[in-house]
Amino acid sequence: MTSSAQQLSSPSLNERLSEILVCPRDKFPLSERPGLLVCGNGHRYSVVEGIPILLLAEVEQNHIEGSRSLLVAEAGGKAELPQFNVKAGEIDPFVKNAIAATNGSLYQHLVGNISEYPIPELRLPNARGKLFLEIGCSWGRWCIAAARKGYQPVAIDPSLKGIRAARRIAKQLGIEAQYLVADGRYLPFRDGAFDQVFSYSVMQHIPKSDVRTSLQEVRRVLCPGGQCQVQMPNVFGVRCLYHQLRRGFRAAKDFEVRYWTRRELSSAFGAIGPSFISVDGYFSLNAQVSDIRFFPRRYRALVRASDFMRRLSRSFPPFGWVADSLYVTATRE
Repeated sequence: MTSSAQQLSSPSLNERLSEILVCPRDKFPLSERPGLLVCGNGHRYSVVEGIPILLLAEVEQNHIEGSRSLLVAEAGGKAELPQFNVKAGEIDPFVKNAIAATNGSLYQHLVGNISEYPIPELRLPNARGKLFLEIGCSWGRWCIAAARKGYQPVAIDPSLKGIRAARRIAKQLGIEAQYLVADGRYLPFRDGAFDQVFSYSVMQHIPKSDVRTSLQEVRRVLCPGGQCQVQMPNVFGVRCLYHQLRRGFRAAKDFEVRYWTRRELSSAFGAIGPSFISVDGYFSLNAQVSDIRFFPRRYRALVRASDFMRRLSRSFPPFGWVADSLYVTATRE
């Protein structure tokens, strides 16, 4: 598929999504039925409140919210979901309650007490209509950041709760984005559909074998020359070593963080194409310097120090070996 960057005129995001959406099992096109999407092989997927739930019921889910989304899909239109009427200037209740879980422990003090959405700075160049896929979007903060840089965001997450919140917030902020319930291991998109794939603080929580499966899917949906950028934790990061020590260096289970060596990351992302590793930050896996105003004073110094060390690592690369949070960037050949 031709990169969207090469298109002189861009159709709406909704039109583009309908062109690239496929069955996550066999990659056949999907047709609409009342409350359903159906492929030529008869695979059926529920559409709840206009949201396709494209998870595979026969596959073990990596997150409890995936299992809950499947239960809603089974109920179809009979599912009774809580409704929220979020007014202009208000913060969505999902974000109020889940801010620490989605953004990290340094945001814990904001639970129930947040007055503004913390939208991060996306470290990607501005774009004009490039199609952007986020894997594991939760309430959509990175999609909002991408839209503000000129991308057309499409995002997936196994949590219907998170996707519903992301849709509400995008509408509230006037952001055009499309959100689906889906699994990064079985992306429901045509080959070569996206210019940019992004994921933050997501793949670190799933087994490494599933990460490698997801990266094969990322390669498939990237157009030639398309790029992916994924945040991952460094096994030798100072904070990462502390948390590994706390759990006795045992293997991770459930949704715990899996720590990666640089060699492992280079090998895994090499399946996409040439890759390089850069520093995202120190002392945390989530804190963003663009969110500095949200932090109490005791955290601001930490976040500023992290950003200073990140910039220092550019001129002194060995300093990056003890960074906690890394970005891996790969380009599809």
